[in-house]
Amino acid sequence: MSSPGGPQPRRPRSRGLVIPDAVVVDAVRTPVGRRGGGLSGVHAVDLSAVVLRALVRRNHLDAADVDDVVWGCVSQVGEQTANIARSAVLAAGWPEAVPGTTVDRQCGSSQQALAFAAAGLVAGQYDVVVAGGVESMSRVPLGAAGQVGGAPYGPAVHARYRDALADAGLDTFHQGVGAELMARKWGLGRGELDAFAVTSHQRAAQALDSGAFEDELEPVDPDALIPGGPGDEPHHSVVSVDEGVRRGTTAEVLAGLRPAFAAEGLLTAGTSSQISDGAAALLLTTSEQVRRRGWRPLARVRASVVVGADPVTMLTAPIPATAKVLRRAALTLGDIDTYEVNEAFAPVPLAWLAETGGDPARLNPRGGAIALGHPLGASGARLATTLLHRLRQTGGRYGLQTMCEGGGLANATVFEALD
Repeated sequence: MSSPGGPQPRRPRSRGLVIPDAVVVDAVRTPVGRRGGGLSGVHAVDLSAVVLRALVRRNHLDAADVDDVVWGCVSQVGEQTANIARSAVLAAGWPEAVPGTTVDRQCGSSQQALAFAAAGLVAGQYDVVVAGGVESMSRVPLGAAGQVGGAPYGPAVHARYRDALADAGLDTFHQGVGAELMARKWGLGRGELDAFAVTSHQRAAQALDSGAFEDELEPVDPDALIPGGPGDEPHHSVVSVDEGVRRGTTAEVLAGLRPAFAAEGLLTAGTSSQISDGAAALLLTTSEQVRRRGWRPLARVRASVVVGADPVTMLTAPIPATAKVLRRAALTLGDIDTYEVNEAFAPVPLAWLAETGGDPARLNPRGGAIALGHPLGASGARLATTLLHRLRQTGGRYGLQTMCEGGGLANATVFEALD
């Protein structure tokens, strides 16, 4: 070994080295179905296969070229267990050689799948990769995973947060109560929360009516997917639009709803995300592969982060995640044309606005999970899909999305649109 003052080892030259990036070629989603609605008869594996097949068709993709499928799913029990990513690949008719893995970062599972896929591209592990996710909350109910094999979290975690849980009137962690705590901390009133929900429905309805979602939606024909369906007979059950949008919702209607999580609470079913079914997928590659294949990409993944925060209030992490991802991207919020902050509950985006000073007009401009629904494992990919197509349609340059997640986590991602 050389001494500190002696000859130093040569470093490899970087001249001519191509540093891979991660770009999104396409993003597609199913309509979001209401609980018990048009998609409730479709197995989550088959719902996933719908968007995988759509990526092949829309991009003249040879599925054999896909190095991996990274798939988000939250309730990995029953029909959604046994590595649903792998089953989705097989159900889509893709070659058996295409692998798949399933990710659980709670509500941000498919956004984390996207981050893992992008990191794999930058690391040179992938040339072409698919990221996305699915959740059928009609068939695998919310909380089903916690009903199998005992309670989650464990005694050490409960002991660590015993006092904070007691102060919140809880014996375990609860997202709805966390949303109540946020509303009180940021001084949000019932009328403000209801008004935000109305705006979400209005924006979603306007987007539907204007055809803004057409580029991202892949209709689903449940009759063609359910075993024993009518086969070649005419189908009348095609789901082609999001089912949760309530066009007649008003502040007066929402004011009549009872609190959902506390007797004197502020949150109702109307100011909470909808329980839903859906799937979404993104095709990612590098700029070098784009040139070789003649694809026209939507955007580059400029930066991606994940952070942790207080798990009792649980839903505040999008605020520090936004600050961190903007630093990583060397941007300010003023540079961002559109931001998607998942509407798990109305206080989440409202507190985010208050802390970041964001422009309400740029926040969830096509509605959010309160109107469109929140199929847990698919939502991160759904937000990205809507965001990226809006950037393309409006000529915006930068987009940001962030998701609160169980356990006091949040992902945040910045995209840079490409011509």
